[in-house]
Amino acid sequence: MSDQHFFAHPSTIIDDGAQIGQKTKIWHFCHVMPNAVIGSNCNIGQNVYIDNNVSIGNGVKIQNNVSVYANVIVEDDCFLGPSMVFTNVINPRAFVERKSEFKTTVVKKGSSIGANATIVCGITIGQYAFIGAGAVVVKDIPDFALVVGNPAKQIGWMSKLGHKLTFNPEGIAFCPSSNEKYQLLNNTVSALNP
Repeated sequence: MSDQHFFAHPSTIIDDGAQIGQKTKIWHFCHVMPNAVIGSNCNIGQNVYIDNNVSIGNGVKIQNNVSVYANVIVEDDCFLGPSMVFTNVINPRAFVERKSEFKTTVVKKGSSIGANATIVCGITIGQYAFIGAGAVVVKDIPDFALVVGNPAKQIGWMSKLGHKLTFNPEGIAFCPSSNEKYQLLNNTVSALNP
C-alpha cells in the first residue's frame, strides 16, 4: 500500500477495519485487530498485539512484546514499557467463557508504565502517573503518582516530564527540568500555571 499514511513493517498483520492515524510506525511481527483504533504519531515496537475494542491515543509509544487486550483505553502521550502486561478478566478459567465480563482499563494522558509491569483490569491510571518496572497494579492510581512493587504502592509524585517532586511544607513543588509548579492538597497533586 504505497498510499497509506502510516508505516507498517511487511511482517505486520493489520486486519481490515483497523483505524491507524497519520505518521504512526508499526514495527516487526505486530498484529492489529479489525476494531482497534490507533492515533497519530504512535510508535509500536516489535511483537505487539492490539486487540479489538482497544483505543490508543496520539503520540503513544508501545515497546516490544506488549499485548493490549480488549477494553483497554490508552490516552495521548502514554509510554507502555517492554513486556508490560494488561489483563481484561478478573477470574479467568480456560474452560469458562467470560468475554461478556471484560473490564475496562484506562491509562490517562502522559502516563508511563515500566517494563514487565502488570495492570490488573478494571482500574484507571491517572494522568502523568509513573508505574515502576515490575509493579503489579491492582487499584486506581492518582494523577502524578509514582508507584512501585507487588502489589504496587505509592512512594511519591512525578512531574509531567518524569522527575520526582519534593513538596515543601506549604505543599508546593517545582519540576527541576521545566520549573513547572505543582501543588499537593488533600493527597491530590495538580499542576499550576507557572
